[in-house]
Amino acid sequence: MRFSVAPLLASLSFLTLFSCHYQHMDADLIIHNATIYTMDAARTKTEAMAIKDGVVLATGPEREILNRYSAPEKIDARKQPVYPGFIDAHCHFLYYGQSLREAELMGSASMEEVVDRLKNSTTGRGGWLLGRGWDQNEWEDKRFPTSALLDEAFPDVPVYIARVDGHAAVVNKKALELAGIDGPREVEGGKIELDNGVPSGLLIDRAMELVQAVIPPFTDEDIEAAIKLAQDKCFAAGITSVADAGLPASMIRKLHALDERGVLKMHIYQMLSPDDEAESWMQNGHFESEHIVVRSLKLFSDGALGSRGAAMIEPYSDDPDNHGLILNPASYYQEWAGRCTAYDYQLVTHAIGDSANREVLGWYADELGGTNDKRWRIEHAQVVHPDDIQKFGEYSIIPSMQPTHATSDMFWAVDRLGERIRDSYRLETLRQQLGMVPLGTDFPIEDIDPLQTFFAAVFRTTQDGRPEGGFQMEDALSREHALMGMTMWAAIANFEENRRGSLEPGKIADVVILNRDLMTASAADFKNIEVQMTFVKGEKVYQAY
Repeated sequence: MRFSVAPLLASLSFLTLFSCHYQHMDADLIIHNATIYTMDAARTKTEAMAIKDGVVLATGPEREILNRYSAPEKIDARKQPVYPGFIDAHCHFLYYGQSLREAELMGSASMEEVVDRLKNSTTGRGGWLLGRGWDQNEWEDKRFPTSALLDEAFPDVPVYIARVDGHAAVVNKKALELAGIDGPREVEGGKIELDNGVPSGLLIDRAMELVQAVIPPFTDEDIEAAIKLAQDKCFAAGITSVADAGLPASMIRKLHALDERGVLKMHIYQMLSPDDEAESWMQNGHFESEHIVVRSLKLFSDGALGSRGAAMIEPYSDDPDNHGLILNPASYYQEWAGRCTAYDYQLVTHAIGDSANREVLGWYADELGGTNDKRWRIEHAQVVHPDDIQKFGEYSIIPSMQPTHATSDMFWAVDRLGERIRDSYRLETLRQQLGMVPLGTDFPIEDIDPLQTFFAAVFRTTQDGRPEGGFQMEDALSREHALMGMTMWAAIANFEENRRGSLEPGKIADVVILNRDLMTASAADFKNIEVQMTFVKGEKVYQAY
């Protein structure tokens, strides 16, 4: 009997191909049974992902990923939404950690309550009593405070308490004495407020530096403790990367030392402050360590709206003799813009008032010349004259904005601005200029929670629904654009779109899992949305249960 091997060989060949196709590949972690928003160019939604060595290996349908990959850890997401780790495009990461070790004054209802909180505080540094977060706009008496109550409660202890926006502070007489402030004094870019010709204790913008200079500096132990506190809070909020809006070179070196010791796990896109060391740092090129990137310089053009330090074209509606402050002469900004061009550094400038935004747009335009990919940014872009809107598009200038500023300010900002309120907090209008707007919180000035960023961008109300119908809803963002602002657009603003901002093969596996879907949740649902897990480079750094 003749025996044909052809059918057998064909069967073996088929089985070989079949087994090769489904051969398991090693991964470190698989997240499955999920609703994954990859935030790739096609806005793909899928069900599972595999991660290895801190990088996304693959995303795809449930059975495809489970059949193809094996991993020692599998997480059943129970259909919950999975997003790229949230990127805060503008915050003060180290200062936030430091503020957690000072008296918390946010939400205080009066200066009397501020003093009570200070009396119950065990925080401080080098014999000073420090705090942050008061806002006279939230008090029944909306006048700026003076040192009077501080002097009465703390006659022998120097006290320095910063306003919520960080652009004003109240100090007591002991602090003024230590700083040598005993009478009127002109301060470029700042103001020492007077009461009957005597310093009242209120300092605006650069006048604050006179007292800051005599407060004992942070020790290395203070900095390490602050970093640990800040990153733990961020991870619990689903934040896996931050753009820190300005530190001096000396402080960045301390952060780098913590990074080398393995203390730092948060990725920081660190902006450099323009001190005496900044230019020599820039001359050495871009800096990158395991968790820190430095390739941008941060300037301040004006103050804040709440303290009437934001520079306005026309005077404040509730202070007709006051136009606010441009903090430095034009030559200062032009020189730093030229240095940024020479050393290939991104220039990032704080501008809140319409005059400040007009000035910064002008300095940028002179240096940039037209469309480009330098990604120079204006931080806040809070009040922009209608005639200046198109300059963002003409010169490829990125508006980096914080949606919760609108919902925090809207009830009193109209007093400052009058009819100009319609020119403020224009998220969607400015997004249309470049097709993107990176979003941040500005913590600790606002709450750290990126879910509030999303809520404020989309619904434009407080958490309890005020004002009914939302604030200037023509400038609300769509849900997709709000999520892009917290992920991919924030990555683009940091030159990091090839590494983070979306869950695509080859990108860093920064991941957050929520218990409810941002893209479908009602406004009422948001109070119940919580972070379930946060991963940085595939490592679980937070779990809610």
